[in-house]
Amino acid sequence: NRAYETLTNMHVPDRESSPGAVLAFEDRASESPFIERVWRSHSERGGRFLSVVSPHWEMVLTRLHGGTIVTVRGPETQPSWAECPEGGEWIAIRFKFGTFMPHLPPSVLIDRRDVNLPSLSNDGAFLLNDERWTFPGVDDAEAFVDRLVKAGMVTRDAAVQAALEGDPHALSPRTTQRRILRATGVTLTLARQIERARHAAMLLKRQDPIVAVAHEAGYFDQAHLTRSIRRLIGQTPAMVAREEEQLSFLYNTTPTRAEYNSDTS
Repeated sequence: NRAYETLTNMHVPDRESSPGAVLAFEDRASESPFIERVWRSHSERGGRFLSVVSPHWEMVLTRLHGGTIVTVRGPETQPSWAECPEGGEWIAIRFKFGTFMPHLPPSVLIDRRDVNLPSLSNDGAFLLNDERWTFPGVDDAEAFVDRLVKAGMVTRDAAVQAALEGDPHALSPRTTQRRILRATGVTLTLARQIERARHAAMLLKRQDPIVAVAHEAGYFDQAHLTRSIRRLIGQTPAMVAREEEQLSFLYNTTPTRAEYNSDTS
């Protein structure tokens, strides 16, 4: 039994709803305790897109003009514009919140301080801690991450998961916050705000009414939703719903009610 979905089960967005898109995404979930999502994309044309916030870090393989490069990307705490080259292809592993590389933690990568790993060939081979690795395809991500974990390249902090689950036996708030910052680069409060805004953006892209989105995503009211979406997604709710600009990778998530209740921004 495979512990993950097959490529045929990957989510393919409705491209007709965003005819001006420069990037087309496909993604799938994973049963790995270390992987949040596996995604791939290609650029249908060159142009700009709006890179929205995310509390996760990821490893990304870029194929462009016959070459490849592997990049370690950190969390993003504010939206920003980015340029997309024509003819590019990407495969990425997005890691779960609380998973990190001890020698390259998210705190040093945050807000697009990405690190490109030395490339060894055009087939996705790269150098990591003086060892040769080959970036996997979308079906092999779990096996690749398992090898990284066994080699000590990737680990996770159990205190982060305990905090996410509201464990009453977790460490003190101060110690927990320090551990979360070390492992993720962001505070737990900000991570929850980001996940809720991303969830709301997906509902808006699905054409749910704005008032209904505010209720479903747990905002106090429509004004609260608007402030959050403006700050973290970079657009108004109406602009997101109209898909006026290409957004970076979004996928269906359902934050817990505890996450809703913790966000007063």
